[in-house]
Amino acid sequence: MSAETRNTKSAISLPSAFATRSVTEASAFLREQLLAVIHRHMPEIEDVVRNSRGAAGLAPRQMARALQAQGILFQLVSIAEQAYAMRRRRRIEREKGHDKLLGTFDYVLSSAAAAGVSAADVHAQLQTLRIRPVITAHPTEAKRVSILEKYRRIYLLMRELESTRWTDREREALVKSIYDQVELLWLTGELHLEKPTVEHEVAWGQHFFQETIFDLAPELLSAFERALKRHYPNEKFEVTPFFQFGSWIGGDRDGNPFVTNEVTRRTMRQNATASLNYYRTRVVDLVRSLSISERAATIPPAFLEELDRRLGQLPDGAAIAQRNDKEPYRQFVTTILRKIDNTLAATNDEPVSGPRYTSADKLIGDLLLLESVLAEAKSEALAIDLVRPLRRAVEIFRFSTVRLDIRQNTTRTTSALHELWRIKTGGETPPALLSPEWRSWLMKELDTPRGAPIPRDTFTPDTRDVIEMFEVVADMRASLDREAFGSFILSMTSSADDVLGIYLLAKEAGLFADAAGVDHITLPIVPLFETIGDLQAAPDIMRDLLRVPVVRRSTQAQGDLQEVMIGYSDSNKDGGFLSSNWELFKAQARLTEVGREMDVAIAFFHGRGGSVSRGGAPTGHAIAAQPAGSIRGRFRSTEQGEVVSFKYANRGTAAYQMELLASSVFAHALRSEREDALVPRKDFDEALEEISAASFAAYEKFISDPDLVTYFQAASPLEEISLLNIGSRPARRFGAKSLADLRAIPWVFAWAQNRHSITGWYGVGSGLKAFVDARGDRGLELLRWMFEDSRLFRLILDEVEKTLALVDMGIAKQYAGLVADEAVREKIFKMIEDECALTREMVLRVTGDRELTERFKEYAARLSHRLPVINDVNREQVELLRRFRTAQSEAEKEDAKVPLLISISCIAAGLGATG
Repeated sequence: MSAETRNTKSAISLPSAFATRSVTEASAFLREQLLAVIHRHMPEIEDVVRNSRGAAGLAPRQMARALQAQGILFQLVSIAEQAYAMRRRRRIEREKGHDKLLGTFDYVLSSAAAAGVSAADVHAQLQTLRIRPVITAHPTEAKRVSILEKYRRIYLLMRELESTRWTDREREALVKSIYDQVELLWLTGELHLEKPTVEHEVAWGQHFFQETIFDLAPELLSAFERALKRHYPNEKFEVTPFFQFGSWIGGDRDGNPFVTNEVTRRTMRQNATASLNYYRTRVVDLVRSLSISERAATIPPAFLEELDRRLGQLPDGAAIAQRNDKEPYRQFVTTILRKIDNTLAATNDEPVSGPRYTSADKLIGDLLLLESVLAEAKSEALAIDLVRPLRRAVEIFRFSTVRLDIRQNTTRTTSALHELWRIKTGGETPPALLSPEWRSWLMKELDTPRGAPIPRDTFTPDTRDVIEMFEVVADMRASLDREAFGSFILSMTSSADDVLGIYLLAKEAGLFADAAGVDHITLPIVPLFETIGDLQAAPDIMRDLLRVPVVRRSTQAQGDLQEVMIGYSDSNKDGGFLSSNWELFKAQARLTEVGREMDVAIAFFHGRGGSVSRGGAPTGHAIAAQPAGSIRGRFRSTEQGEVVSFKYANRGTAAYQMELLASSVFAHALRSEREDALVPRKDFDEALEEISAASFAAYEKFISDPDLVTYFQAASPLEEISLLNIGSRPARRFGAKSLADLRAIPWVFAWAQNRHSITGWYGVGSGLKAFVDARGDRGLELLRWMFEDSRLFRLILDEVEKTLALVDMGIAKQYAGLVADEAVREKIFKMIEDECALTREMVLRVTGDRELTERFKEYAARLSHRLPVINDVNREQVELLRRFRTAQSEAEKEDAKVPLLISISCIAAGLGATG
C-alpha cells in the first residue's frame, strides 16, 4: 500500500453505524471526508477550512476554493439533517404508531374519525381533492444537475452506512465511496460557466422526476388508500389521481425573452419523452415479472382472444408469441411495450411502423384490462402490487409528465389587443383601457362568431408571437396529450377587461370548444393578483368577470371552478411582510365569498417562494392558517429553486413532503369550517387591520425614500447576483433599473445576502408599537391572546422571529460601508437599525420570551453551527465587492469575480434559500 493510500485511509476513518446517526456526528464525519480531499488537492487552504478562519489573506484562486469548501460543507450538513429527520419520523412511527406522526394521512384520518367526521363527509371531500405543486424556473437554484446527482449519491451512501449489517470490510468500501463522491464534488465546478438555457432548466426539473417523483406519486395514492381503509374500514373509497405536478419551465414568458413558442414545443416533447421513457422502464420490469403460465393459472378466454388480435397487429407478433409460449400476460405486456416504443418514436418525429398510443387514456385502458384479468384469475394481489402503480403513474403524469402553465404579462397581451383593434377597425386608435368603449368592443368580439383567421403576416412579430402561443397549446394537446397544459396565467392583472382580452386572443387562435368561438374557452385563464392594490381590488374584479356569460360558460365546463393566483413575493415587496400576509388572507376570504355569491368555486394558486418573505413558511402551518373554506381540497402552489431540491432530491424526504402537503390540504378541507381557531373574530380582525395599516405606513416610507435604491445597489450584491448564471430569466421585467421593475426574487435574495433581511420583518415593529401605544395594556393583552389563538398572527410572528435570528446589524453595517455617500448611508442604515431593534423588542413583548428563537430549539441549534461560518463569508464578501467594483483592470476584476460569486452561493447554501 502506498503512503498516499495510507494517508487517505487514515483521513477518511471508519465510523460505526451509530456514529453517523446524530446530525453532529454525521456532519463531522462528512466534514472529515472533505478535509481529506482538500489535504490531497489543496493543502494550503486546509487550515483555513478546518478552523473556519477567514480567507481574506489568500490569493484569489485559494480564496475561491476556500469559499467553495464552506459552501460544500453547508450542503453536506443539510444531508445529515435530512437523514436525521427521516430517522426521527421512523422512530416516532415505531414507538407510537403511524397515526401519531404529524403530516401523514393516518394522523389526519385518525383525528377525523375520533372527532366524528362521517364517511360521507370524507367521500364528499375526496370528490374535489385536487393538489398540484408547480415547479417553476425562477432563478433561485444555484446547483447544477451534475452536482445534485453527487449529493444524492452521498445521501444514499450515508443511509447505507447507518446499517449495522455491514462487516468492517464492507463499511470501509462505503466510506471510500462517500470519499470518492466528495472528491468529485470538489473537482466539479459548482458555478454555471454560462447562463443556463431553458433547455438546461427543463433537464434540471426532470432530474427530480427521474430520481423520486415518478415512483413516489403513485405510492402516495396507495398510502392514502391504506389509511382510509384503516380508519373507515366499512367504507369503500375511490382515490383518484388527485396529486399531480405542474410546471412553468418552458412556459413562463413573463419577462423572459428566451421562452419562445419553439422552446415551448421542445419542452413539451422533452416532457412527453421523459414520461414515456419511465413507462417503458416499468413495462420492461412487468415483462420480466409476469411469467405466469397458462398451465398454472386459468386465463379468461376473452382475454386470450384479445391478445391474439393484438399480436396480429404487430410485425413481430408471431415471434413474441413463440418466444413467450404459453405466457399470455408476458405476451400482452410486450404488445404494450411495442406501442410505447412507437409512441416514443412518433413523439420525437421518428418513423413509426405498427400501432402506437394516440393518448394516455389508451395506455390506461390497457393497464386496467391487465389488472382486471389478473384479478379474474385470482391474482388480485399481483394486479395491485405490480400493475396498479404503473397505471396510476400514467393517470398522474400522462404523456406530458407535468401540466405546463403558460404565463405572460398584461403589457404584452394589451399591446397585441391594441393591434387587433387597429386591424379590425381599419387603423383607428384604440380607446383607453377600462373605458366603456374598450369593454364594449371586447364583448362584441367575444359574442361574434369567429370568421376566417387573420393572416398571421398581417401582425407584427410580437403580436404574432402572442397569438401563436395559444396555437401551440392547441397543437400540442392534439399531438401529445389532451391534459398537457394546465392554464394560462395572466401576470399584472388589474381589471376584468385584462382577462377578457385573453379570451379574445385565445379565440383568434381557435382555442374555443366550438368552431364559432362563442361557447367556452378550453384553456383555463387564471388572473394573477400580485400587489397590495391588486389584492384589495381582486374581489370586485372577479365579481365583474364572473358576470360575463362566456366566462360563466367556461367555468361551468371546468367543473364550476375559477382559479385565481395570488402573489406572495410582489405583495411583500409592495407592502412589507405583515401587510402582505394580512392582505393575502383577506383577499382569499373575500374571494371565497364572491365564489359563493356567484355559485362558482374559487380555487387558489399560491405563488410562493422559498424564503419566508416570499411565502415559504412551513407547509402544514401555512395551510392550516388559510381562511376557513378557502381550500376545499383544491390547492396549487409554486415550488421554486432550492425548495425543489430540498423536497424532491431524496426519496425519504420527497415521500414525506408530498404526504405532508396532501394530508395538510385534506385536513383543512375536512376541518376548517368546523374549527374555532378559524372562525373570524371581529376583535382579532380589527387589530390586524390596525397593525397592518401602521406597518404598511412604516414600510412605504422606507421604500419610498429616494435614496433607497442608491443604498441597496451599493450595500448588497444586487447587480453581481445577475453574474451568477443561476437562471435563464433576467432580473428585471422590462430591463429598467427602477425599484418597481426589479423582480421580487433578486430583491429578497440581495437583502438576505447582506444580512439585513428586511423583507421578512421591516414594518412589523412599527405596526405592533402603534397598536400598543393606541390601546395601552389592553392592546398588549389582546396581542398576546391573538398570539395564542390566531393561527395567522402566530404564523406571522413565528416567521418574523426566525428571520430576525438571521439578521446581524454588525455585518449589515459593514455592507452599508460600501455606500459612498455618507449622508445616504447613515440615513438609510439608521432607519433599518431602529426598525430592527423595535421589531425585536415588540416581538418579545408579545411572545413573552426573553430571547429570540426560544421556542425553536432545533432551528436555533442549526443556526448556531452555521452562522459563525456565514458571518466570516459575509465579511469576505464585503471586501470582494469593494475589490470587484474598484478594480482598475479586467484582470483585477476577474480575480475578484469568481470568489465573489462563490461567496454568494456559499451564503445562500448556509441560509438555506436564495430567494
